[in-house]
Amino acid sequence: MNYDLRIKNYLVFSLFFLFWSCNSEKAQEKVNLESFKNYNKSAKELTAEFQNDKSNLNILINKSEYKLSLRYKDQVLKEYPVVFGDNPVDDKRMEGDRCTPEGQFKIRDLYPHKKWSKFLWIDYPTKDSERKFKESKSKGEIPEDVTIGGEVGIHGVPKDKDNLILEKQNWTWGCISLQNKDVDDLYSVAFKGMEVLIIKN
Repeated sequence: MNYDLRIKNYLVFSLFFLFWSCNSEKAQEKVNLESFKNYNKSAKELTAEFQNDKSNLNILINKSEYKLSLRYKDQVLKEYPVVFGDNPVDDKRMEGDRCTPEGQFKIRDLYPHKKWSKFLWIDYPTKDSERKFKESKSKGEIPEDVTIGGEVGIHGVPKDKDNLILEKQNWTWGCISLQNKDVDDLYSVAFKGMEVLIIKN
């Protein structure tokens, strides 16, 4: 075997080993449900005392922690595990980038979904989303002919696919995904106009 071929084989093996190691590590990373506040209590039970002040119920989503928090004002009532788009790190800039948008949003509508149990549709793009979109275009960070996208929301998973959440598999096109029983629980207390804050960390 000549020197060049040995180098080539070594590089191929190294890349394969790196890919296998990263994926093995990812596959082994499991969600510890016990670490999520009040996870085994129902959202209705936890929000019962705030029904006369329901407008102060809100949602905080922390992308780096893979966590959705149901809150009353700044008080965390319950936490759920979530996953995001294929790129869970960057802020959404355009349609098809598979990033989850960051910023302040509201639920514009919510309804049952035939594939993902429930869908809580947020009002992306907002004026701030449009500002960031135009800024990215002007800096040449995204192509001139792309669109900003839309139809972003909070939803469940395909039937019998809770492992997508429990194994932190970012599978959406930019939406926030929960286990179906969790999105059903959240849906029971959510409402149009509910504030949703999405942060990186």
